[in-house]
Amino acid sequence: MTYSRLTPSPRYAELLNMYKSVHTEGIAAQNLTAEDTFSGTSLGPHVKTIQRLIKDTGARTILDYGAGKGVKYAATNLSIGGTRISSIKDYWGVDSITCYDPAYLAFATMPKGQFDVVVCTDVLEHIPEADLPWILEEQFRYARKAVFGNIAAYPAEKTLPNGENAHCTIRGADWWHETIRKAWAAAGSSADYLYLVETKIMRSKWLGLKNKAVRQFEHLTSRPGWESF
Repeated sequence: MTYSRLTPSPRYAELLNMYKSVHTEGIAAQNLTAEDTFSGTSLGPHVKTIQRLIKDTGARTILDYGAGKGVKYAATNLSIGGTRISSIKDYWGVDSITCYDPAYLAFATMPKGQFDVVVCTDVLEHIPEADLPWILEEQFRYARKAVFGNIAAYPAEKTLPNGENAHCTIRGADWWHETIRKAWAAAGSSADYLYLVETKIMRSKWLGLKNKAVRQFEHLTSRPGWESF
């Protein structure tokens, strides 16, 4: 069966209700308050990469699709790569940033129109596979110039109130790229894309120290040159 925004899968509806709940109640089993649950901090490691993409495309308007509580956008005097910045909006040099997240009441209203760049960090792995085509197509239809996303290809640290891992779709880079390419074509989008599929590897340490998880990123992109971002 093909699902859509108007007719999502039952699984999507179930998860959306669960995410709405944890946004207001937190996750007691993991001692997470509502304020600390899906707050939007996952944007942080990608702020500099997104700035490069914005400069490369001349973007002026941003949509954060799946922004959580968007706390990074309200923060001031941030450190990005050792550089102090007044705010993400100023650092990116854009006119506007719009946040959308269907599970968080303050950002639950569907955006209207298009945006130069759509940003989607730590979201897609939370979506059931059956609903990914329409979610991705929606992102491409919102974008004029580019879509940036980060996808975790490993289990989450968070578990949902029903005991399930928060990452319900864990797939490799090849699978993600084929899924993204199909959605890009279906949307008829003229926007380019850059998705980073993130994996973790364990590196051994000497002298009895604990092993360290190191992040690795595989770049999935439609635009030559963005593989180095």
